[in-house]
Amino acid sequence: MKRDSSFSHSPARRSDVTYPDADSIRDGNRAALARAITLAESRRPDHRRQAQNLLRELMPLTGSAIRVGMTGVPGVGKSTVIDALGTLLTQRGHKVAVLAVDPSSTHSGGAILGDKTRMATLASNDNAFIRPSPSAGTLGGVAAKTREAMLLCEAAGFDVILIETVGVGQSETSVANLADFFLVLMLAGAGDELQGIKKGIIEMADLIAINKADENHNQDAAAAEYRSALRILTPISSTWTPPVITISGLTGQGLAELWHHVLDHRERLATSGELAAKRRKQDVAWMWAMVHERIQERIARSIAAKEKIPSIERKLADGVISPMTGADEILDLLKL
Repeated sequence: MKRDSSFSHSPARRSDVTYPDADSIRDGNRAALARAITLAESRRPDHRRQAQNLLRELMPLTGSAIRVGMTGVPGVGKSTVIDALGTLLTQRGHKVAVLAVDPSSTHSGGAILGDKTRMATLASNDNAFIRPSPSAGTLGGVAAKTREAMLLCEAAGFDVILIETVGVGQSETSVANLADFFLVLMLAGAGDELQGIKKGIIEMADLIAINKADENHNQDAAAAEYRSALRILTPISSTWTPPVITISGLTGQGLAELWHHVLDHRERLATSGELAAKRRKQDVAWMWAMVHERIQERIARSIAAKEKIPSIERKLADGVISPMTGADEILDLLKL
C-alpha cells in the first residue's frame, strides 16, 4: 500500500509541526493539497514560512492551467453553472479545481462554506477538487490566499482552475488579477438590463453569459442590450471582442459554446503575447498585495504600535490630527 506522505511523522512536540510535503502535492494527494491550502491560509508565522517554502519548490509545476474567474450577483447561479461546466470538462478529460469564495461575516468572521452542497455532482467527481474559502473581509470578492491555493492546485495536476467569487459589486474586479479569462454572469428580466451594470466589471469581462435561459424568455433581448453596451466601451484586448451568449447552468445549454470561447480567447492571447504579459502584470500585483499584507502583519506584531495606535486613533477621532498624519505616525513606528 502506498504510504500517505502528505504529512511527516515526527515526534509530537509543539516545536515539531507536521506539514504537507511537495512530493505528496506532485502525486496529486488530495488530503495533502487540502492541508497545504490550509497552511497557506494560516496567519501563524511558522505556517506562513512553511507555505512559502512549499510554493517555491512547487512553482516550476505551475502556470500551464487555464484560469477562469467567474462573477455575478448573488442568485445568478454561479455554483450551478460551475457544477455543470466542471462536469462537462471532466468528461472531456480535464482535471478541474474550483476555488469557491464564501462571504465572511463582518461580525463573527464566520463563513457559510456551503459550496460542496451546491455543487453536488462535481463534488463527487474524482477528477474535481472543490475548495471553499472564506473571504475574511477581503475586498475584491476573492480570499486573501486564493492565488496561493490556485498555484497549489496547478502543482497537483489540475489543468482548469475555476474561481467563483463573492458577488459584491464593482470591487470584485480584482479577480482579473488572478484569472486568464473573466466570465461575468448576468440575469435577464431583472429590471432595466443596463441599470445595474457596474462599468468596472463589464469593462474587464472577457465574456458575458446570460444565465437561466431555460426559464426566461427575455434572454435574447438582454443579450442584445449588453452587446450594445460593450460597443461603447474600450476593449481591454486588441485581439478579443467579448461575446455575449445565453446559457443555462441547469440544463447545460450553451456551456459547450462558453468553453469554446474560453479556448479561443486563450489561443489568441497566447499567440499575440498578451497572455504572458497579463500574467507578468498579475505577478506584480501579487507582489504588492504581499507587501501590504506584511506591513499590516508588522503593525500587528509591533509592541510600539500596539502601545501607540490607540492614542493615534483617539487623536484622529477627536479631530486633533488628520488621517494622513495618523498614517504617517503609524508608519514612523515601523521605521518605514
